[in-house]
Amino acid sequence: MLMPLQCRCGQVKGELELERVHARATCYCRDCQAFARFLGQPGVLDARGGTDIVAAAPDAVRITAGAGNVACMSMGPKGLLRWYAACCRTPLANTSRDPKLFYTGLVATWLDATPAAVDAALGPRDRIVANTASATAPVASSPLRLLSGGLRIFGPVIAARLRGKRAGAPFFDGQGRPLREPDVISREQRQALQRGDRVDA
Repeated sequence: MLMPLQCRCGQVKGELELERVHARATCYCRDCQAFARFLGQPGVLDARGGTDIVAAAPDAVRITAGAGNVACMSMGPKGLLRWYAACCRTPLANTSRDPKLFYTGLVATWLDATPAAVDAALGPRDRIVANTASATAPVASSPLRLLSGGLRIFGPVIAARLRGKRAGAPFFDGQGRPLREPDVISREQRQALQRGDRVDA
């Protein structure tokens, strides 16, 4: 079963194979918050500073239109690759720099479905929460759910590593290189974004 993907302006479109989704989680880390502020788009962070992330196999994601508008940034020279639509600054996904890590964290704002349809397909977003110490308001967390979610995410990642699978399209080429050279921001810019200061992109 496929779920459509579409950026805010409709130029970057794709599809997500739901059977290849590992879990859905809300991440409250400071870098996810900084990425949302870098993009400057409302609705990426929830009221407590969390980002709705859909953990999936990389080849579960396909871009069907607007691939030329896909851009990449990173919070540092060794940070995650954070992909977004340059046309309207919609966040798309987070990936490791290492193509051997067979994982994509799709940002749920790219899903082209109603909240009810997303919940029905993937479960409620707050079932698994991570990095709650960085939340902007108290967040109830369950260590058991976090452990269960971690196993659902990292079990398939480890299995893919043992099989020698490598991340490829849509964010890497056949040689394991990112399809876009990431724009690496400075440490000062990262710290400003983490504080919530305005930073010109």
